[in-house]
Amino acid sequence: MRIEQRQWKEEAGWSVREGYSLNADAQLVLAFGGRAALEQKERTDEIRTMYPKADILLCSTSGEILGTGVYDNTIAVTAVRFEQTSISIYSSEITTIDDSYQAGKSLAGAFHKEGLVHLFVISDGQRINGSAFVKGMNEGLPEHVSVTGGLAGDGSQFQKTIVGLNDYPAEGKIAAVGFYGRGLTVTYGSFGGWDSFGPDRMITRSKDNILYELDGQSALDLYKKYLGEQSAGLPGTALLFPLSITSDGDVPVVRTILSIDEEQKSMTFAGDMPEGKYARLMKANFERLIDGASRAAENSAVPMAQPVDLAILISCVGRKLVLGQRIEEEVEGVREVFGAGTMLTGFYSYGEISPFTPSAQCELHNQTMTITAFSERNVRE
Repeated sequence: MRIEQRQWKEEAGWSVREGYSLNADAQLVLAFGGRAALEQKERTDEIRTMYPKADILLCSTSGEILGTGVYDNTIAVTAVRFEQTSISIYSSEITTIDDSYQAGKSLAGAFHKEGLVHLFVISDGQRINGSAFVKGMNEGLPEHVSVTGGLAGDGSQFQKTIVGLNDYPAEGKIAAVGFYGRGLTVTYGSFGGWDSFGPDRMITRSKDNILYELDGQSALDLYKKYLGEQSAGLPGTALLFPLSITSDGDVPVVRTILSIDEEQKSMTFAGDMPEGKYARLMKANFERLIDGASRAAENSAVPMAQPVDLAILISCVGRKLVLGQRIEEEVEGVREVFGAGTMLTGFYSYGEISPFTPSAQCELHNQTMTITAFSERNVRE
């Protein structure tokens, strides 16, 4: 596997960061950038000129990761040439949240299954119920095919997220890359690091990803009570206080609020909030968040049993807001696990897609660091 990385900044234009000079040899290009930058069509045209034969996946972010740096309003480009791996691509549109399950199932059904090792998927971050979308994908794929990816971001604005595949990025888009070949190994890890506080409260009224009541009371009023003065900053401040969802025997999953409805006294989350499960408020623990990123790297590095060529890091915008000036520490922790020989790229998202453990099905996560590690080896026919 050969990799080249470039970066675009408003004040400096394009620069080559490291790696091979691929140009027309590149098969796949990942371009993660600030929405304002990606909405400039000339940026997409320039990437196409650099890599004329590659499939190009673009998405807006809440921060870009390149090497051990974390940036805002730039474009981080990673171009890849595989030696023994082929890829297939598929893109679709989603207009309403109600279409999320079918969108996932249709996406999974679009790929030939023979030789398929892994799907990497990026979706619009606001027009989708991530839980339903992932459920649809799981039902449409064989058990041996792993899925990772994330939901596009828009800083902390929550106004518009855009995705593109061999086209200018736009709202309502979903893009996926399928990887084929016996020489490719893909591993993954996902970990949070938040502390829970307050009592467990049962979800007593909800619809899909919209939460109305906890313990028979207005969920929004209870949430505001816990936030106190910080409730004035909703929905933005909700990123600092996600909810952990669990029931007997379940592995807890974290859910982030996307919007609130004062009239309905409801909160809309990135994934489902099933009635009968329990919700508990969470808050940041700086050291545990940073340690969580390292643990995600360890979980993806240990099963590899060979050097990792490329690691794609998808972390949550909430972690970025909490860690502030310390944000690069979580990426540096990942570097310490993988070593200097692994290329790092990624972005801060509105949701992370990954199995929680190697034997589990794919799930939507919030407020985690999720890592997908790629490595190629020589395989004799």
